[in-house]
Amino acid sequence: MDPQPSPAREWRVPRALPVVKALGALALAALGLALAAGDPVRPVLAGSIAAALLAWALRDLVAPVRLAVDPEGLTVIRGYAGRRRLPWAAVEAIRLDRRSRRGVTAETLEIDAGESLHLFGRRDLDAPLDEVAATLTAARAAAR
Repeated sequence: MDPQPSPAREWRVPRALPVVKALGALALAALGLALAAGDPVRPVLAGSIAAALLAWALRDLVAPVRLAVDPEGLTVIRGYAGRRRLPWAAVEAIRLDRRSRRGVTAETLEIDAGESLHLFGRRDLDAPLDEVAATLTAARAAAR
């Protein structure tokens, strides 16, 4: 009996995240203006940081899908909003890295593609990373 090919699946940033970042940028700009007290440095600094936060929010709107899988391989985000296709032959390892420090546990999904390493956190994929790793591993095994 032939195994069924695994369906395509994608993971994206949470839909509310760009809104939260944009609201944070607006609040930061307003705070910079409110605390300026005649000092031009404070609003310029707050405005610069707010602009960077808005650029980060814009990335989430322009390229919300961070990782996609289909029977032929993976598509990962590259750079600000680019994409990179990784055929299964290029994927050397899929690992879930857990590190604890000072009572806080951080998880990172690592996709090793030889010359490149792609790292994803929980807020990149809006899904439990162990489930994503299991899905990717199963799709990779089904493609072999």
